[in-house]
Amino acid sequence: MNNLQQQDQEIYDLIQQEEQRQADKIRLIASENYVSSAVMEATGSVFTNKYSEGYAGKRYYEGQQYVDQVELLAIQRAKDLFGADHVNVQPYSGSPANLAVYLAFIKPGDTILGMALPHGGHLTHGSKVSISGKYFNAESYSLDQETGTLDYDAIRAKAKACKPKILIAGHSAFSRVLDFAEFRKIADEVNALLLVDMAHFAGLVAGGAHPSPIPYADVVTTTTHKSLRGPRGAMILCKEEHAQAIDKAVFPGIQGGPHNSTTAAIAVALKEAASPAFKEYAAQIVANAKTLATTLNEQGFHLVTGGTDNHLLLIDLTNKGVTGKVAAKALDAAGIVLNYNAVPFDPRKPFDPSGVRLGTSAVTSRGFKEAEMVKIGNWINAIVSAPEDQALQAETAQAVKDLCAAFPAPGLEHLSKG
Repeated sequence: MNNLQQQDQEIYDLIQQEEQRQADKIRLIASENYVSSAVMEATGSVFTNKYSEGYAGKRYYEGQQYVDQVELLAIQRAKDLFGADHVNVQPYSGSPANLAVYLAFIKPGDTILGMALPHGGHLTHGSKVSISGKYFNAESYSLDQETGTLDYDAIRAKAKACKPKILIAGHSAFSRVLDFAEFRKIADEVNALLLVDMAHFAGLVAGGAHPSPIPYADVVTTTTHKSLRGPRGAMILCKEEHAQAIDKAVFPGIQGGPHNSTTAAIAVALKEAASPAFKEYAAQIVANAKTLATTLNEQGFHLVTGGTDNHLLLIDLTNKGVTGKVAAKALDAAGIVLNYNAVPFDPRKPFDPSGVRLGTSAVTSRGFKEAEMVKIGNWINAIVSAPEDQALQAETAQAVKDLCAAFPAPGLEHLSKG
């Protein structure tokens, strides 16, 4: 990065510091990962110079000979990987992707039904602070207070009562596999379009470690980072009958020209996700999450749903006598990075909630396996048990750094070479 260093020392220094942070810390934020050097190179390629409103073969600007090929490659790879009829790879991120689905099929004031945000849903599934909750009549379903899991009879009753135009299945903080077949039945019973947001578990689906929503959903949205290990972008996958509506909603509906360098990086990530090694990776993500869940359960932590079937865990820290925010900050000081998070029926406010959320995608990308998960679980227990102990945090941070040095992060291998 010699040119950047000469042009802007401040940004160069911050990038170097961020590289070191990502190399030295255990990153458990469920929505984060490490991309390969190949994905990163594509993200920073000359395709960032090109403007390409429209779609392959139907652009509003000339000079698309290579852009079109890149986009078509990304589309075909996504179709092959997920078995989808149609794929749009242009959405800038997951939130615009969901908004495009709403624009394609409903009007302001129409009813949507999704998982409540405090129960594991996403802002764009109808939260009142989001455009999805302001422009539409957003109803929500919740987790069962006794089991911490979904009650499909209750979801069915809610759907029959509010008759949504779109039923949303998907989450950002739910640790169990969704019953897509049951969601399909409920959608059919109330004549709703079924939207599955698989942003968090798309990589697990791609690797065969999680059931696919494609056979059941009318439309599926996903980000391309998180467990899929690609750049910060998104895709919409749908049945052929919805292709025209989706494409019109993305462009010109909610955005202009696609970010072509991101599209190129998505194509690279999709090729990587089709490899046998990625299947092993996806399976290890789940195995690591289960091991971490078991370790934390043994230490007396209250895991919402009692465990996990995917890459993430949601923990209610009420019985530990510490808030999620205090715990997250103490863990960060100890080299373990996660986010504080609301839990179902949380009496505390979202900016200082009762829980934390963590995921295993990024640490699995480093090569961590079950033994490392046990270490992480024990470190988490020690820090949460004494969140004010700065000496313990410093000692743990060094131990974390030593462990990370033995598992070079993808895209950051140069740091371990000195």
